[in-house]
Amino acid sequence: MAQLIGLVLSKVATLAGVEAKPKPRELVEDEDITAIPKNKKGKRIWCDGCYDMMHFGHANSLRQAKEFGDYLIVGVHSDADIAKHKGPTVMKEKERYEAVRACKWVDEVVEGSPYVTTLELMDEHNIDYCVHGDDITTDEHGNDTYRLVKEAKRYKECKRTAGVSTTDLVGRMLLRSKPVVPSGQKPQEETQVAELSGRGTPQPAADVESPWTGVSKFIQSSKKIMQFGGEQKEPKKGDRVVYMPGAFDLFNNGHISAMKAAKEHGAHLICGIHTDNDIELYAGQGPICTLHERTLGVLQCRYVDEVVIGAPPMVTTDLLDQFKVDAVVHGKTDVVLMDGVNPYQAAIDRGIFVRIESNSSLTAGTLTERIIANARSYAERNAKKKAKEIRVIAAMNAREKAKAGAAGGSK
Repeated sequence: MAQLIGLVLSKVATLAGVEAKPKPRELVEDEDITAIPKNKKGKRIWCDGCYDMMHFGHANSLRQAKEFGDYLIVGVHSDADIAKHKGPTVMKEKERYEAVRACKWVDEVVEGSPYVTTLELMDEHNIDYCVHGDDITTDEHGNDTYRLVKEAKRYKECKRTAGVSTTDLVGRMLLRSKPVVPSGQKPQEETQVAELSGRGTPQPAADVESPWTGVSKFIQSSKKIMQFGGEQKEPKKGDRVVYMPGAFDLFNNGHISAMKAAKEHGAHLICGIHTDNDIELYAGQGPICTLHERTLGVLQCRYVDEVVIGAPPMVTTDLLDQFKVDAVVHGKTDVVLMDGVNPYQAAIDRGIFVRIESNSSLTAGTLTERIIANARSYAERNAKKKAKEIRVIAAMNAREKAKAGAAGGSK
């Protein structure tokens, strides 16, 4: 009998309300922009972005932003605006709007927000601070998209999550396509696709030209899991417990829709996340995201109360008994037999197996297909993004060098 391995965590399901809409406060000169206000009560926070693929790095930035206040409004750019300033998106704007709404730290979503954050937008929503990560985002002309709110001292900064980006995920999916190079270049070895996708041979840290696009590996920690899991919360007496296992690769709207449907069958939803090796055994191909990455993707969803990290592919009686499961759910897709055995047989025997309808056609497979179908466009977008970041870094270094020279000359 398969042994249950993993870690069980809970999330906070309640959302913070808004007691007041205070007048925006300007920062004092030289104030630490990473410092969280001592009095956060009533503070309204703004974040904006593309949120393409809505991975755990996005979720982590929203989690950190929420710490600066108690009401978080997130602006999501339109497809047209992103195409103008950055390039094609993988997820369509309506898909991105819904994915952000499902993040448990988000209180409100503003659809089609402008790519460059303006003071008029901040005032319209009575925002105290705009929060963004410590990487640089530029418009089509290479200008900082947050320059206006920075000049007005209404900007706060959080840490970017190392080891993940939409560019990186697109690169991983590009590696599953045939060799494709930007137009105007001669096809070469398949390794060139990896270079274009940003997933070539990892370089020493000192040789990585951009700290935002460069290849790095996400490293899990207990602190990060606890941050995403939040306060551990046991189901209340009488609550129906629902269990939904799966790979949850490239966490997307299909998963979110299924989780929402699963939650309708009970008050406490537990998601079992299979290991990379188990997925490769029963699916014939390993996941694009690692177990650790998939765990954080699931934990950030507002419909999930608990996760089992490294859940067995077979739903065992031990698992059902341990978590006092009242219903085991699965979507409308075919169940993959394992050595000729239905992995849900124990739940079927107990009469607690339920089929659910996710009402979303989006899957990890369809996202990958979109990438492969437009591989050249995405490869060129990634290469363009990296080049733009390198130019920004060079300009920053030049300014720092000039500043240091001026300081030295004044002595």
